[in-house]
Amino acid sequence: MSATPEFTRPAPRHARDLLRLAGWLAVPLLLSILVLQVLLADRARLAADPVWRPRIAALCQWLGCTLPAWHEPAAFQVTARDLRPHPGVPGVLLVTATFRNGSAYAQDWPILELSLGNLDGEPLGLRRFTPAQYLGTAPAPGGIGPGQSASITLEILDPGKRAVSFEFAFY
Repeated sequence: MSATPEFTRPAPRHARDLLRLAGWLAVPLLLSILVLQVLLADRARLAADPVWRPRIAALCQWLGCTLPAWHEPAAFQVTARDLRPHPGVPGVLLVTATFRNGSAYAQDWPILELSLGNLDGEPLGLRRFTPAQYLGTAPAPGGIGPGQSASITLEILDPGKRAVSFEFAFY
């Protein structure tokens, strides 16, 4: 009988080889899990990138997670616009416009900003409209699809003869 405790004796060679193999197999598995966790934790930022969004969307579809809606206000383009006196209400202007979602993805309806300016380009008035205000009703879920257009009509107070220009911006 030996005087050294059993736990201090070297393990048989085949047991050491199995432990070494298990360690080498665990490294790629744990690395893959780490990459997956980083992708999921940072999915909101990655989903805002047009290159990464399809990959993150596929990953979330597979794992059942959700992505924030696409948000690219610069992709909205005004394709037609008009400003004229309201036919039935004195002192009110009627603004009509059509805008298009030029993005490759559906987006939530944007906040629409209308600004009126004078001859020097100085702003005379500015107002932001929510989707419910410019659509006349709460928008349907799903937003505005890629390439889809929307026509709107707004009624605003007439700032007088000094207002000679108007602009739209989206947020």
